[in-house]
Amino acid sequence: MIRLLLIGCLLLLSACASQPPLPEKTPALALPMQLHVQRHAGGQSQDWLLVIQREGAAIRWSMMDPLGIPLARQKLINGQWQADGLLPPNPAARELFAALLFALTSSDDVRALYPSAQAMDLTRTLPGHWQIVYQSSEVFSVNMAGQPLSYRVTPLGAAR
Repeated sequence: MIRLLLIGCLLLLSACASQPPLPEKTPALALPMQLHVQRHAGGQSQDWLLVIQREGAAIRWSMMDPLGIPLARQKLINGQWQADGLLPPNPAARELFAALLFALTSSDDVRALYPSAQAMDLTRTLPGHWQIVYQSSEVFSVNMAGQPLSYRVTPLGAAR
């Protein structure tokens, strides 16, 4: 019985540890937003559309392929991710959404909301998680720590 309880606790802790970091307070974002996301991994590239919109107290993140087929939908409510719709869980999308929240947080708010964040010139880093390299406030790359994976993010219509 104690062994089962211990295993349950370890599973719960590992699930919590695998959640991407989120700020205690959701940063102010200029929503709605439509982004073109290019995923680069292993010499391959994929294009996605991401729509971020406010829905009451929540922020809805909807990602789809170029044909409009939904790939991931999540709501960020009170600092917690919640599935939105019938799509299966997508931890990679949740990690991307959390990284984009970090990237889209204003430089004025990033220190208060992400105390361990580091910034230098056009680069912002959350050690152990993400490195954001800005070309402008709307065009940037997201590098995932410890993975040969990156994303290029541009406003929809400006993707080049």
